[in-house]
Amino acid sequence: MNIVKFIPHDHQEKLFVQTLRKNVNDYFKTNHISTKANAAMVIKTFVMLSLYLVPYILLLTVSMPLYVAAILTVIMGIGVAGVGMGVMHDACHGAYSKRQWVNKVLSGTLYLLGSNILNWKIQHNVLHHTYTNISGLDEDIDSKGPIRLSENKPLKWFHKFQFIYAFFFYGLMTLTMLINDFSRLFNYNKNGLVKGQNKDISSEYTKMVFRKIIYLTIILGLPLWLTTYSLLQVLIGFFIMHWVASIILSFVFQMAHVVEGAEQPIPGHSIQSDWLVHQLHTTSDFARNNKLIGWYVGGLNFQIEHHLFANICHIHYPEIAPIVEKTAKDFGMPYNLKSSFGAALYSHIIRLKELGKLQPLIQYK
Repeated sequence: MNIVKFIPHDHQEKLFVQTLRKNVNDYFKTNHISTKANAAMVIKTFVMLSLYLVPYILLLTVSMPLYVAAILTVIMGIGVAGVGMGVMHDACHGAYSKRQWVNKVLSGTLYLLGSNILNWKIQHNVLHHTYTNISGLDEDIDSKGPIRLSENKPLKWFHKFQFIYAFFFYGLMTLTMLINDFSRLFNYNKNGLVKGQNKDISSEYTKMVFRKIIYLTIILGLPLWLTTYSLLQVLIGFFIMHWVASIILSFVFQMAHVVEGAEQPIPGHSIQSDWLVHQLHTTSDFARNNKLIGWYVGGLNFQIEHHLFANICHIHYPEIAPIVEKTAKDFGMPYNLKSSFGAALYSHIIRLKELGKLQPLIQYK
């Protein structure tokens, strides 16, 4: 795969990076606190897991009207999205605990979605975090079916309507991951990314097949065995859970990088800025003062802080965000902040409209 180098534009950028790291590190040293999870994070972990597991157990053990069962599948979707954003995400970054076995165990909560940890770490930790918003490297802005998320991708006639239809397709994200994990792992191996993680491709394929069988047996097989629900009813509940989880996850991810002010550099061999500065140019915070949203989405509304300090547990982002913002402004660096969830969503819709009209900067033949 192509490698992009980040080259600091000038001494000012180098000084900014040094100052920012010092200011954030000083916060933790001065307050004598760990950068990892605290008691509040542990409680949150149990709450998020309960949102997913308790409704599932009730569905298996309690007879109820179908509309109540449907509500429980919605809650399961809310819960599994919360686990993904607020537990698994930190663990996969090694930000949850200093003990790697804890991070490894909690990373496994990704299996609640039937997905694959190795694929996630390559796609998210390696490609997205390293090459944020760079077309052809950051898969988060690859075209999602009929949705064009990058101005450097081919423009089709139907993209002018994507601001309307995109939200339905966002709801298919986790189901697509469930199916496409095999082809993605093949492509990652072809590009040398599996070897880069010191993994054996044959072993990884075997483990992935086994885990998906276990997941489908539990999430589909147990309801068919232990309850009176029909196959169609179970499949509908399965779809509802995944659609709810997907729409939440998609909203949060897109409002961090596909909004007004989040740049999409033209792919090349080098980016003329320091890597940390690149993150400021391509990332946005939103709804920083909304504690409920911040708690539920795992601090991903503090996306700037997450991209700059992915090894810090998100529970600390509200405290370090003002430090990051002030330091950025002191050095004349951008700091893209949308004041509310609504403002970020509106900005994303505007961006979808723009991307439905903008001709690609790179001409495709």
